[in-house]
Amino acid sequence: MRIGLLNLEPKYKNLAIEKLRLYHSQQGDQVEDYFALKSYDKVYASSIFTFTKKDWVPQGAICGGSGFDLTTTLPPEIEAVKPHLNFGFTSRGCIRHCAFCIVPQKEGMVNPVGDLLDLWDGEGKLITLYDNNILALPDHFRKIYCQARAYSLTLDFNQGLDHRLLTTENVKYLSAISHKEYHFAFDHPSYLKGVDRAIDLLQSEGINRCNWYVLVGFNTTFQEDLDRLNHLKERNQNGFVQRYKRDRQYIPLARWANQHHIFQSMTFEQFLALPENRLYRGVI
Repeated sequence: MRIGLLNLEPKYKNLAIEKLRLYHSQQGDQVEDYFALKSYDKVYASSIFTFTKKDWVPQGAICGGSGFDLTTTLPPEIEAVKPHLNFGFTSRGCIRHCAFCIVPQKEGMVNPVGDLLDLWDGEGKLITLYDNNILALPDHFRKIYCQARAYSLTLDFNQGLDHRLLTTENVKYLSAISHKEYHFAFDHPSYLKGVDRAIDLLQSEGINRCNWYVLVGFNTTFQEDLDRLNHLKERNQNGFVQRYKRDRQYIPLARWANQHHIFQSMTFEQFLALPENRLYRGVI
């Protein structure tokens, strides 16, 4: 069979697409990225985001991913495939029930599903983890820490770590792992004390600057969102705006915060005063 694979967000690595690629290749099928002018016996389309346009998905395609729905899953024999591409999950699910997040509905309670050796290709040194709340599994996190140390691997906890679950013990583990900048979330102004506690704890072990995902426009005002970013800047942290609302006023806020060299070097007001940002001054 000729199989076409369509990743609707090609800038993001798609684990389901790669599992399908490996599985069908192992079955002897001809597998390639979907091209509209070619004919296929079967087309798989995967999407992460609901706002991604779906109008170019071919009729009859098998569709899945949270951009389509939260219930479609890969067949067990395909889900079990391990592509070993240095990215993926060692755990699924989350203990939190944040109103803006689909993870508990899609994946349920947090549970281990593998380890670094299920993801590692045996050669690369960077593993990108998509786990949503690995610190909620202390024993599993310790196992991942031990594997990273044993094989001299660098970890990128891409989805972020739960700052509320930081302890003296697991911060020591984090400080001993070769890592890309750690990510945490500062989702609401009410988390301020907890965020400060986490920063103090991290800095006590030499983890001086982390990247904080800042959800904006979800039960908060623009000023509250800006205040959170300014607080992170004062604490020598990086911020990264995640826009819940697509309002135009959040575009310059994201451009300021998400370019860390700019975020660290000037205030938001100074950023707005730049000639190239004059069009945004009237929308704040």
